[in-house]
Amino acid sequence: MGESSLRGRRVVLIGGTAGLGLATAHATAAAGGQVVVVSSRQATVDEALAELPADAQGETVDVRDEDEIKALFDRIGPFDHLVYTAGEPMKPVPVLTTEIRAIRQFFETRFWGAYAAVKYGAPHIRPGGSIVLSSGGSSQRPGPGWAAASSALGAMEALGRALAVELAPIRVNVVRPGMVRSEMWREYPAEVLEEMFRSTGSALPVGRIGETADVARSYVHLMEQQYATGSVITVDGGGLLV
Repeated sequence: MGESSLRGRRVVLIGGTAGLGLATAHATAAAGGQVVVVSSRQATVDEALAELPADAQGETVDVRDEDEIKALFDRIGPFDHLVYTAGEPMKPVPVLTTEIRAIRQFFETRFWGAYAAVKYGAPHIRPGGSIVLSSGGSSQRPGPGWAAASSALGAMEALGRALAVELAPIRVNVVRPGMVRSEMWREYPAEVLEEMFRSTGSALPVGRIGETADVARSYVHLMEQQYATGSVITVDGGGLLV
């Protein structure tokens, strides 16, 4: 496979119907790939397919259900790349006042969902293929209330490195986005969110908040880049520097 194109390659994107996942689906299709977008809801799958190329396919799955994930990959069959961007909305949850079961739900989608997707998806990946997981900037610079999110995101990075060794020659990499304008922040009131985007963006070296399309390019790069595995690529507008 050449390093400049995904032409003719089949890419499964779990979480691929919104936010970073949908942006990556668009970028993958633009690079010539054939995408299979996966979500927990048929409605979001239908909405995504309406704006993707005609050869795009869609599936539904509950990533917290191991049997459903196994059945998903049995239906999909052989493919070339797996991208995992599924996750609960981001919001601070204080350790001392948050019930443990709520935190477990966060890990069920972000970490264990990815783990199961790799377990059942990897046997279907063709030679030369790869897996790209998702982390986030708070894995490196957590703020108050971000213990749960930071832990889950850090675990994803550790998982990516371990999988790169265990699953070789399948390449496994991780994208670590900073704050990006997406549905991931939908728990916040609109006016609060816009002010957060404005203040955060103005403090970054690039002078603006990230867009999903900015980060999607990194997922495509890691699928195309044949010499990268066990890597974590930070795309945060310089957020770790300030």
